[in-house]
Amino acid sequence: MRKNQQLSNKLKTLSQNLKLANKFNILLLLVFLGSIIGGGIIFSNVLAQKAQDEVATQANIFLQSMDSVRNYTTDDIIPLLQNQLETSTQFIPQTVAAFSARQVFDNIRKNDRYQDFVYKEAALDPTNVRDKADDFETQIINQFSNNPANTEQSGFRDLPSGKAFYIARRLNFDNPTCLQCHSTPDKAPKSQLAIYGDKNGFGWQLDKTLFAQMIYIPAGKVLQRANHSWWITMAIEISIFAIIIIVINLLLRRAVIKPIMQISKLAQAVSTGKASSDFEQKSNDEIGILAASFNRMKSSLEIAMRLIAQKNNQ
Repeated sequence: MRKNQQLSNKLKTLSQNLKLANKFNILLLLVFLGSIIGGGIIFSNVLAQKAQDEVATQANIFLQSMDSVRNYTTDDIIPLLQNQLETSTQFIPQTVAAFSARQVFDNIRKNDRYQDFVYKEAALDPTNVRDKADDFETQIINQFSNNPANTEQSGFRDLPSGKAFYIARRLNFDNPTCLQCHSTPDKAPKSQLAIYGDKNGFGWQLDKTLFAQMIYIPAGKVLQRANHSWWITMAIEISIFAIIIIVINLLLRRAVIKPIMQISKLAQAVSTGKASSDFEQKSNDEIGILAASFNRMKSSLEIAMRLIAQKNNQ
């Protein structure tokens, strides 16, 4: 308590000993820091949201494209090859919507611009082990399964290639014709078993959430651009505030500090009877009013001094 009181007294003494210009600069600096911090936080949030919206837009475009591939496979390719599928002993993976979507996306990834993009129809027990859900994706699938109202999730995730924005959508197993390949191994085509084996992708039940359609969009570069924009904006804002402080200091020194110093020196000289000139009144603002008041006080003092001198001479 005593230390706090001593510190308070020191700060009070320091404040009393500061010149007007220094007090004004401290106040400006506090306003400046508050504005920089507040503006920086707000602008950072705006840029982060903009970056997220940008990668989310990309993710949705790719998801819509993959949905189109899935629908084309289901609605056009499978009916076209239906007779061949029923009589052929050879399994045709291209007739599986998930396989077609994955193959199309792999072709897209051959472009260097999209090589770090990832599309995956993650499953708890997939026929193709490359679609096996990892721990993160398994958690999402379970959340979809436990909450029927939850159909989509999004956010950021760290991948070996860097930070990525993901969108996960629920995929239900609702096509009865697919049970031929996913109910029990004895009902599956032998050509399917020859390719994928009889250990994975069986025991599926209709209307169950077994998959999550996942898209991963690299977000590192987008976030880096947002961070770069933030630093540029902060540098510009700091420069503007610095210029404003310099200009205000110059105006303050010219319009307030310098006239007050002149009035102070003249008032000190008048108090000792050494000054014969009046205070300069160049404006009608507060400084001009102060100068006029000092002139009236000086005139009253001179009259009083003359009256005293005349009385002493009598």
